[in-house]
Amino acid sequence: MAYMTQEGYDKKVAQLKHMEQIERPEASAAIAEARDKGDLSENAEYDAAKEAQAVLETKIAELKAVIAAAKIIDPTKLRTDVVQILSTVEMKNVKMGMKMKYTIVSESEADLRAGKISSATPIAQALLNHKVGDIVEAQTPRGNIELEILSITVE
Repeated sequence: MAYMTQEGYDKKVAQLKHMEQIERPEASAAIAEARDKGDLSENAEYDAAKEAQAVLETKIAELKAVIAAAKIIDPTKLRTDVVQILSTVEMKNVKMGMKMKYTIVSESEADLRAGKISSATPIAQALLNHKVGDIVEAQTPRGNIELEILSITVE
């Protein structure tokens, strides 16, 4: 099950619609065009078009599975006393004193540039179910870091 916002769900549905209605016909047209060019046994363009279609169909199937397993979270029903998915957490690196702010989202909605980290990341895993004032330890690729939770909001 993939937890996501309504916005994230709508983006996935739009992406699927685009793939099925625009990209799939384009892939079929590319195969037909390559087929018209002659002998299929030595037609690299045909092979490439078939491969591209197979990759597209795999992506469509994966996206359908994500959409089917999606559980949309209503942000108005979320608590702000503990960190959970869709919480926006302001924290401070205890050792460095550096502050950071992230919203914890599903893997499919993660976008570090937008301040959205996947719930599967070590930092998010360390923060989940903790409260303001708690100091948590996250095991990152660069080593362990201690983070103090300064605030929890739902945006």
